[in-house]
Amino acid sequence: MRMRSAFTGLGLILVLSHLPVAAQSLSLPPSGDNQQATVSQRIGLVEIRISYSSPKVTAPDGTDRKGKIWGELVPYGMANLGFGTCGSECPWRAGANENTVFSTSHAVKVEGKDLPAGTYGLHMIPGRDEWTVIFSKNSTSWGSYFYDAKEDALRVQVKPQKSEYRHWLTYEFTERTPAKATVALAWENLAVPFTIVVENPDQIYLAEIRKELRSSSGFTYRGWEQAAEFCLQKKTNLAEGLKWAETAVSGPGIGREMFSTLRTLSQLQAANGQTAEAQKSMQRAVEHPTAGPIDLHMYGRQLQGEGKKEEALKVFELNAKKHPNAWPVNVGLARGYAGVGKKKEALKFARLALPQAPDDLNKKSIQRMIEQLEAGKDI
Repeated sequence: MRMRSAFTGLGLILVLSHLPVAAQSLSLPPSGDNQQATVSQRIGLVEIRISYSSPKVTAPDGTDRKGKIWGELVPYGMANLGFGTCGSECPWRAGANENTVFSTSHAVKVEGKDLPAGTYGLHMIPGRDEWTVIFSKNSTSWGSYFYDAKEDALRVQVKPQKSEYRHWLTYEFTERTPAKATVALAWENLAVPFTIVVENPDQIYLAEIRKELRSSSGFTYRGWEQAAEFCLQKKTNLAEGLKWAETAVSGPGIGREMFSTLRTLSQLQAANGQTAEAQKSMQRAVEHPTAGPIDLHMYGRQLQGEGKKEEALKVFELNAKKHPNAWPVNVGLARGYAGVGKKKEALKFARLALPQAPDDLNKKSIQRMIEQLEAGKDI
């Protein structure tokens, strides 16, 4: 009987007074001054959104309810709300006023269980040590008064946690990664977190990329080049990525042969085991008129990072032939010669590079390089 009276008290303050009166078409303050709020978060391309009405610890009449929220204002377990069709088996609406609404643009896993894309009414069954989070296919009802367990899309069990004080009930994303986020309901000194996982974020990106390549993005070489670069970066969909790279170079009406597209093509060819073709494409790239001094310098540095020191030096020397004394040609020569143990030559070009430095950061870097070479150290 105590639980019923507690929830009935909540109803008098937050519930029964919040029932719709006729057809509310005017823009009026929310019932009980429980302000509406929305929080959203992207997990890759997946958008998660929670819309809710936010009660505060202080009652509308000014009463301080601190220490009386959990187990009293919001009772543990199911409750009888004294109204509606859910009878004595009503969960908490996980907020105030209308349904708390949870939506996801794509299928996700919540606490390891599947939840299809869609919009759901979010309810909870509080407990001292464990809570049940309910995603109902009914997202349009008022609160939990018309909750029906037959409409459940998913139930998961989670553990409540102590948290810093929250005067207003709040939903917040407390952890965010490219494939996972944790969202928590926080009110007073308690938080109820649950984890949302996107199992296939790269495949979702690829599906969107394929769709976009059929729109205006597909009418420029850059769209196809970016699509190919995504496959390289993620090491996925490499066969299709190669076709995209080929289109970026030579697609009818849109292909553009230049250093960047040829280099991307070379990398996709190599990733697909086409070693000879990759070497030819890269040679075309470094010899192409669009290969600027920074392009060649960065390619040389890439080769050094791969341990290909002799090949890197050849690229730095080609850069000097094509772009004599342009920045950062002399820096590249210094690094190239140092990489093969020719510190005297490296020091010569490092000194030539110093007055060419475009800013203090590069100047200090070259100065350190010179000092290390003068001391006989590697750079």
